[in-house]
Amino acid sequence: MTTRLPPSNAPRLSTAPSSIKPRQLSHLHAQLAQLSANLADLENLLRMTSVQAESVRGLGAFHGGLFMAASKVLGEETIAGSAGAGAGQAQSQGQGQGQGQQQKESGSGSGTSDT
Repeated sequence: MTTRLPPSNAPRLSTAPSSIKPRQLSHLHAQLAQLSANLADLENLLRMTSVQAESVRGLGAFHGGLFMAASKVLGEETIAGSAGAGAGQAQSQGQGQGQGQQQKESGSGSGTSDT
């Protein structure tokens, strides 16, 4: 099977000089239209991103406030818990001594109580 190749100096019909320029211009026009559409989409996306960034900023401030409030509450509970535990231990030791004496009188007791 042999293939026929056109002579190398003969222009192909698809690349004839008269049809190249209009086709290239048409292709460029289509690409420009696509680029313009993509730029419009990008502009809309950037606008939405800007609005969402402001919302995220507000949410960040809100969450920061919640974290600070939680830290304050938990910090107060920890301080109150440690102060209360210290006072509670002192009270329980005092009560434990009294209970220990009562338990010693009854015959059993370690002198401390569980808190």
